[in-house]
Amino acid sequence: MKRRTFLRTSVIGTGAVAFSGTLWQNAALAAPAQLGPGPYGALQAADANGIQLPPGFTSRIVARSGQTVPGTTYTWHSAPDGGAVFADGTGWIYVSNSEVSGSGGASALRFNSSGTVTSAYRILSGTNRNCAGGATPWNTWLSCEEVSTGYVWECDPWGAPATRRDAMGRWNHEAAAADPVRKVIYLTEDAGDGGFYRFIPTTWGNLSSGTLQVLTGGSGTSGSFSWANVPDPDGSPTPTRDQVSGMKVFNGGEGCHYAGDTVWITTKGDNRVWQFNLLNNTYELAYDDSLVNPGPAPLTGVDNITGSTAGDLYVAEDGGNMEICLITPDDKISVFLRINGQSSSEIAGPAFTPAGNRLYFSSQRGTSGSGITYEVTGPFRT
Repeated sequence: MKRRTFLRTSVIGTGAVAFSGTLWQNAALAAPAQLGPGPYGALQAADANGIQLPPGFTSRIVARSGQTVPGTTYTWHSAPDGGAVFADGTGWIYVSNSEVSGSGGASALRFNSSGTVTSAYRILSGTNRNCAGGATPWNTWLSCEEVSTGYVWECDPWGAPATRRDAMGRWNHEAAAADPVRKVIYLTEDAGDGGFYRFIPTTWGNLSSGTLQVLTGGSGTSGSFSWANVPDPDGSPTPTRDQVSGMKVFNGGEGCHYAGDTVWITTKGDNRVWQFNLLNNTYELAYDDSLVNPGPAPLTGVDNITGSTAGDLYVAEDGGNMEICLITPDDKISVFLRINGQSSSEIAGPAFTPAGNRLYFSSQRGTSGSGITYEVTGPFRT
């Protein structure tokens, strides 16, 4: 695979953070990622929560599905999925989707500066299978419905009423990522023959109207791409993915992350992480479990993805070994954490605080079908 040079940045909650000095600038990187030592060392024995972490890291449970969030009167939702963190004065808010058919929605946990939960509340109700989503630079949460006629809902992390964004299309939505440079929102589709989309708002910061486009670019694992307008974003009677000739097909689109003129998406059907260079409109594989040599591949069940302030990518597994794996800017992949005793679950919603020193995520079905939302604290590199 050809080598490339770019600067990675990270979007966490409120916007983009650029990195100075020698940190990941002008690094010649080779894709797809291969096995390498993790930046934090080997996993230690499982802690009291059943999580294996590198030295210096600790975990805690912040919420359990069906139980009152400690310190509040709010009952945490079932099947926690995609999530994001938003700055809130000296504290922060973690929002989390609920992937429940017919009554999904999303909830929020509000933390003070010391990391104590001060309140919990519903931010979206009465929607269907809210799977993943994404944060916007104007501090809203895009909650995506994972059904064939699903919508994107724009939610207020502080609890104001949510708004359905019809112009963003109707299909099996999965994840979203905002690009403040090109002023677009990228969107993945959870279908074996799905597309990769972008929405261009008429006015940046207002998602009530705009143009929906889908990526075109051949059938290979690298090449150039372009965008074509979707004639009927409503997807009826013809699904959006069947409307544009030459649409590049992705096998089960999942996570989506933007940073530094690059957008990454994950596809669960073939265990891949794709990256798109938005400066020259080319794409290639950032990871493919079948191309890890020597193996075994550490990352299977590729699902949600996020980035750290250091430019590392964190990819969660749906199944696999219940791990969150880390891909460094020099394209080395390693296991960051592993949850033991929950093989029938999936990891979802990884997101960092603005300071980059706390990582939130959920085990959707936990140990007995009931979701668990965690926080990991430690010496994350920034």
